[in-house]
Amino acid sequence: MKLPEVAGLFLAGLARLITGAQGRWYGSPPKAEQRIYFANHQSHFDWVLIWAALPRDLRTMTRPIAARDYWTSSPLKHWITREIFNAVYVSRQRTDDEDPLEPLMEALRNGDSLVIFPEGTRGNKGDPAAFKAGLFHLAEAFPNVSLIPAWIDNVNRVMPKGEVVPVPILCSVTFGAPLPLKPGEDKREFLERARAAVMALRSAR
Repeated sequence: MKLPEVAGLFLAGLARLITGAQGRWYGSPPKAEQRIYFANHQSHFDWVLIWAALPRDLRTMTRPIAARDYWTSSPLKHWITREIFNAVYVSRQRTDDEDPLEPLMEALRNGDSLVIFPEGTRGNKGDPAAFKAGLFHLAEAFPNVSLIPAWIDNVNRVMPKGEVVPVPILCSVTFGAPLPLKPGEDKREFLERARAAVMALRSAR
């Protein structure tokens, strides 16, 4: 077993120890198919929690989106996101001719699954901010990829904005039913429906 795999197992175990990392599946059982998981965003710990909540065989094919400037700012963060999580790096500061979705589309063309946060930035506890257009464009470009909404609960208390040391608190990730893009559905309607699907999972039992 290689070092990144050992480190990945350790981090998954640590995330479960700190948070419980409970995965709840409603309408989309864990399945080895290409997916885009989209969720609310409150902490740098969000995608670690989703990754740890997935079954081990799904982790190997699921890649988080990571801000290049933050996650490559130190050798350790760069190694963790590159070697353990196989992150897709995106630039938050781009040139006019740079397509911010191209790294994501390349990963999807290669058959990977993705974890994305359509708000685009971390919010506060409560309702997520309006979703940005990227999720709609990915749904248009890859109609055969399942779009799976997810609600992350309590993680903002584990790793509050500005903190670097996680606090042990029970967390969960609730995964919902696939949300396909409807024929002829416009961008605004789809993004509102996707946001509503994420928010509805707060009360799923």
